[in-house]
Amino acid sequence: MPVPSSDFKKVLKRLPESEKEALLLRAVRRDAELYETFRYELLADVTLAQIQEEAADRIHETFNLAVSGRLLNRSLVKALRASVQEAARARRITKSKQLEIDLLLYILRLCLDNYSGQFDSVYDGFFNATARLAARLPALILKSLHEDLWVEYKPALDEVLAELHNRSKSRHLKFELPRSFAVPE
Repeated sequence: MPVPSSDFKKVLKRLPESEKEALLLRAVRRDAELYETFRYELLADVTLAQIQEEAADRIHETFNLAVSGRLLNRSLVKALRASVQEAARARRITKSKQLEIDLLLYILRLCLDNYSGQFDSVYDGFFNATARLAARLPALILKSLHEDLWVEYKPALDEVLAELHNRSKSRHLKFELPRSFAVPE
């Protein structure tokens, strides 16, 4: 990201309000994420819950579109990757790391509830991608959230990790998948 120079800031301050408004409108038309950020920060009726719901809908739609095609396993890996990017986008818009973690947990639940049959496929890409996300999530929770919130995520994350460990492919992973979410005391 470019850092605005002091000359740029001075010129921007001298611009009339109408030109500033035109520049801003042109910028938000070009960048959807910038528009979403301003929409969240400026409009009182756009809440964190609404942003979460919109992101969850886009994630759900991404997986629904992936279900078609011959190479289902590869399509699901692409959908998982796109969904993780959507969760990161929601975090950038709202500056809420807890929202990102909630969406990542939603993605894991979606994978386990609807597509766990693909874990038994000869192709292990989708299982590996799902397990990698599940392995990354505990560290993200410990790093990003206050320690009072850690306990709230333990049951859901332990359930996901247990379901992944019940698969035979979990023994052949090239990385360590924790058996449970170890909350430091």
